[in-house]
Amino acid sequence: MSVPTLSPPAPEWVSCGTCRGLTYGPRFDRDLRVCPGCGHHSRLTAGQRIEQLLDPGSVRPLEPPTVSEDPLGFVDSHPYPDRLRAARGSTGLVEAVTCVTGTLMGHPLVAAVMDFRFLGGSLGVGVGAAITAAADTARDIRSPLLLVTASGGARMQEGTLALMQMAKTSQAMAELDEAGILTICLVTDPTYGGVAASFATLGDVVVAEPGARIGFAGRRVIEQTIGHALPEGFQTAEFLLTRGLLDAVVPRSALRPTLARLLAAGTPVGGTPAATRIRLVRDPAELPVREAADVVAAARHPQRPTTLDYLVQVFDDFLELRGDRASGDCPAIVGGIGRLDGRPVVVIGSQKGRDTAERVQRNFGMALPEGYRKAARLMRLAAKLGLPVVTLVDTPGAHPGVDAEERGQAWVIAETIRLMSRLPVPVVAVVTGEGGSGGALALAVADRVLACAGAMYSVISPEGCAAILWKDPAAAPRAAAALQIGSRDLLRHGIVDAVVPEPPDGAHEDPVTAADLLRAALIESLQEIAAVAATDLVAGRRRRFRRFGTEESRWA
Repeated sequence: MSVPTLSPPAPEWVSCGTCRGLTYGPRFDRDLRVCPGCGHHSRLTAGQRIEQLLDPGSVRPLEPPTVSEDPLGFVDSHPYPDRLRAARGSTGLVEAVTCVTGTLMGHPLVAAVMDFRFLGGSLGVGVGAAITAAADTARDIRSPLLLVTASGGARMQEGTLALMQMAKTSQAMAELDEAGILTICLVTDPTYGGVAASFATLGDVVVAEPGARIGFAGRRVIEQTIGHALPEGFQTAEFLLTRGLLDAVVPRSALRPTLARLLAAGTPVGGTPAATRIRLVRDPAELPVREAADVVAAARHPQRPTTLDYLVQVFDDFLELRGDRASGDCPAIVGGIGRLDGRPVVVIGSQKGRDTAERVQRNFGMALPEGYRKAARLMRLAAKLGLPVVTLVDTPGAHPGVDAEERGQAWVIAETIRLMSRLPVPVVAVVTGEGGSGGALALAVADRVLACAGAMYSVISPEGCAAILWKDPAAAPRAAAALQIGSRDLLRHGIVDAVVPEPPDGAHEDPVTAADLLRAALIESLQEIAAVAATDLVAGRRRRFRRFGTEESRWA
């Protein structure tokens, strides 16, 4: 089998199918067949897609499996075999998917690329067998699998046998999960029906091109069924990103570097040694005694570095992944894959925001249920790929609103805590600012729990405690002192294992130095547990939390 050749160059002038603007053909090709006027991403053939994404000279075709080509003897206006011959003649393809091995910016992978020209990219026995064989190859050679989808749905001419390919390909994806093989789905326009409801949406990471339409049923079918017009942009990639169903919408020009960063997640590289050497504080006597009001003010200081600040300064090549794959993308929790001293890690943190507008947009760092589901999804990805998890905690607590309760806030916090307790990878959590109640704990069930010197961690806010127990919000400083929420007391009680030093006047006065200190602390903490076996990590983590309340205070 040979790799399909590219279609001939674009004609001298190309009219955009969306804005009707004219583009000079050679420029259209240089722009990867994206309209320079409106940004419309035209459809690509499988050959064009492979040429654009994979490294020249690296591509090797995979032979398609032999299948029964006309299992039903189906005839509509033409016999099905005639339709297959016509599709093969017009496209030069054997089937609606082309499977190859190759490299992408030097990273090995297996790619299965669909072509909508071949019977609408429909899912039949040939496509199902080829996708499954590609997954088997990825498992056998332990290379990531990239799926590029474009389909109208299952192939009607093959009846229920086509329907069964949804289960076949979904099982193949499950086997890659069990084998710890990274899967990436690139969804292009259109991706509908059985493909959308099987392998296209099952990747560890799902990205889409701008404007790509994705769904189970098409717009026309839905409108006819429910008798109502659908909102503008319904089922587009941008619409689904806000609903938490995609990790990112990536323009064609940025696909290669974006995919390369994802593929690099399983490949450690030499990092830049930490510029700052650090001695973590492990004896509370080395920390100053501070007034409770000062502790609260420092932890909540509006200029204190945020998680997004640290993601830029502490981690290399961070790529944010979004969505809980169920209902939404909570902006109060951010997460993704980055590198720490050359080591790929999954990073998750709460984000309060810097100014008033961002704090409102980020819900003041108070996560909704979809935020914890997003965090859990990223933790499971880390477990699958064997990547350490780093969490950065800075939240007043989980969002207490009606909508959060309706969507199961207590349930998702409990599930996240349980999940962290059994993650088979190293986990380091740092309370960088405010650690509020169960909303903070849901990101802090770790092998090593640290606190920045200016941080606080509490079962309830001082204001909440004062209102409940003193019946007076003005008693908040008294409540803060009684709760013993500062880093010195946290270390004394063994709640945290060590304290990360801060610049003398606080992290907000010198955020660059604060970031250097945090980076060095994370590197040291991960080095301490990097070689510990998974079973020992889990057992030690459970012992760590089981002992609370069953022994004398650590430094009392």
